[in-house]
Amino acid sequence: MGVLWEGRYFARRTDRVPLGIKGSPRKLRRFLRNFRAGFAWRRRMDDHQFMNTDLWVVLADSERRRWEYFPRQSIGPLRFGMERQEAITAMGEHGFTATQEDLGLWCDGKRAQWRLEFRRAASHYLDRAVAKCYFVEGVGLSCVLVDGLCGPQVTHEGIRLVGRVPSELNQEMEAYALETGEGFRINGEGDVYCDSFVMERGTQRAGDSVVTWALFYDLRGIAGTSWDMAPTEVWHHS
Repeated sequence: MGVLWEGRYFARRTDRVPLGIKGSPRKLRRFLRNFRAGFAWRRRMDDHQFMNTDLWVVLADSERRRWEYFPRQSIGPLRFGMERQEAITAMGEHGFTATQEDLGLWCDGKRAQWRLEFRRAASHYLDRAVAKCYFVEGVGLSCVLVDGLCGPQVTHEGIRLVGRVPSELNQEMEAYALETGEGFRINGEGDVYCDSFVMERGTQRAGDSVVTWALFYDLRGIAGTSWDMAPTEVWHHS
């Protein structure tokens, strides 16, 4: 009998090593070989080569996909207004898999609403969705929420918007606003926004610190603000 481990997000042992071993030398050699193989695999998992068991590991920029953002038009391979199957096909061409959920009716109580979650294929990063896309019946893709821990790095006007230390992103947004003369606004949490970016920001825990997630949206002529367009769950992203 060898040492067996099973795990999806976390590994746990499913047997116990016997205190005494009886049998032929061949059985003993087989046991020791399997025993060592089991612990060797465990060591590889501890080195994060096969499985990452840290809930708050933040991917470095060098490990993230790079997406360009064009407000009200597109973000990476996604285009606002596209239908669900179009999004699945576009993301699949870039190595992402999709899961879909029906969210019931949109806030007007008439239109259906769906969420597509995209994950990197063959990824061992805790099975987190790198992006969540929201679709409203009749208007298509309306919102894209990019995860701060493992989502693509989204850039607009040379500013990196995802997985950032909030204060550093604030400084860059303010500097951009002053340089262009656009002006900026500050929300109740102290986050700096430039209206031309057409986005919302939030933070999620990354160990003892926080990093930024970002919501990109197009009101599509059916909503007045991002709060009307995006589902409530967006504002509680963690």
